[in-house]
Amino acid sequence: MSKKVIIAGGGTGGHIFPAIAIANALKNIDEQIEILFVGAKGKMEMEKVPQAGYKIEGLDIAGFNRSSLIKNIGLPVKLVKSFLQVHSIVKRFKPDAVIGVGGYSSFPVLKFAQTKGIPTFIHESNSFAGKSNMMLGKRATKIFTGTDGMEKFFPQEKIVVTGNPVRKSITDASVTKNEGINFFSLNESKKTVLVVGGSLGAKSINEAIDIGLDKLLDADLQIIWQTGKPYAEKGKERVKGKEGVWVNEFITKMEYAYAAADIVVARSGAMTVAELCVAKKPVLFVPFPFAAEDHQTVNAMQLIKKNAALMVKDSEAKQKLVFMTIELAKDKGKQEELMENISALAINDADKKIAEEIIKEI
Repeated sequence: MSKKVIIAGGGTGGHIFPAIAIANALKNIDEQIEILFVGAKGKMEMEKVPQAGYKIEGLDIAGFNRSSLIKNIGLPVKLVKSFLQVHSIVKRFKPDAVIGVGGYSSFPVLKFAQTKGIPTFIHESNSFAGKSNMMLGKRATKIFTGTDGMEKFFPQEKIVVTGNPVRKSITDASVTKNEGINFFSLNESKKTVLVVGGSLGAKSINEAIDIGLDKLLDADLQIIWQTGKPYAEKGKERVKGKEGVWVNEFITKMEYAYAAADIVVARSGAMTVAELCVAKKPVLFVPFPFAAEDHQTVNAMQLIKKNAALMVKDSEAKQKLVFMTIELAKDKGKQEELMENISALAINDADKKIAEEIIKEI
C-alpha cells in the first residue's frame, strides 16, 4: 500500500513554495506516495499547487483580521464549516501523515489529525514561531525549523533544525548574469537592483521606489521592480517612457531575477531570506512591521547580527531606502563582505532532510 500524506497551509508564496518543495522531495524518495494539498479557497495556493502538478482541496476559512474587527464577525461560522470540511477530507483520503506549513488553513487540518492520532509534522520557517504552530507543537510528532534557538517555542525533543526549503529552480539554477539581464531586456553594462515585496507586494517599498525612481536611474542603476498586484498599475504608469526599468506584479522566473541582480531590496519573510542566502546577494531588508509577532524583523536581525545584510525600518523606507541602495551600489567592498557572509548561511537540501524525517515516522 502506498503512503498518503496531506500538506496543509498557504496564503503566500512563503508558505506555498516550500510546501511544494517538500512534496517533490517526498516523491523523490517514494514515487508511489500520494499527496493531497489542503488550502484556503480564493488564496494563491489554489492556483500555484495545481500548476506544480498536485491536487488541492479548498477550505472556507479566513484568518483573524487584525486591522478590522468588524470583518471577524463571520469567523466562528467559517471555523466550524472548515472543521466539517476537514473531517470529510481526512475520512475520504485517510492520510498516514499530515504536514502543516503555516497559513491559517493548516490549523484545522493538523488539529483534527491530532485528535485522530494521525502523525503530524510542522514546518516553522520563521525565527519567531506563529501562535497556531506553538499550540499544535505540543502534540506534533516532529517540528522542522528554519533556524536554531526555537526551544522557547516548542518542546526541545521534537525539534529538528532543517533550514527552509528553497525551490529547486533556485538551488539548482545555472542562469548566467547576462542571461538574467537579457531576460528582463536590460543593459549588461549597468548595475541592477532587484526590488521584491513578496508575492503580494510591499506598499512602503513600492512608494519609496516610486518617489526615488529618478534618483536611482540618475545614479546609473537599472531596476527589476516586482510590485505585487495592488501597485502594478501605478508602477507601470510611473515607468512609462523610461529606460532601464522592468516592472510587473509578479516574477515567474525568480532564478533569472537573482542572476541579474547586483543588489536586492526585499521584505524579510523566511522564504525570501532562505532564497537570498542561496542566491548569495547583498540585500537591504525592509521588514513588514505588521507580520505576526513582528517575525520579519526577527528574521532580518538574524542576518544583521552576522553582518550578512542591511536593514531599513518600514517607517523610514521613504526617507532612507533609495539613498542606502545607491550608497551600497557604490561600495564594492561592502557588497563583497555581505555576499560572503550571506552565502555561508545557505542551505540547499532542507526539503530532502524534512522528507527523510517524515518517511522515517510513517
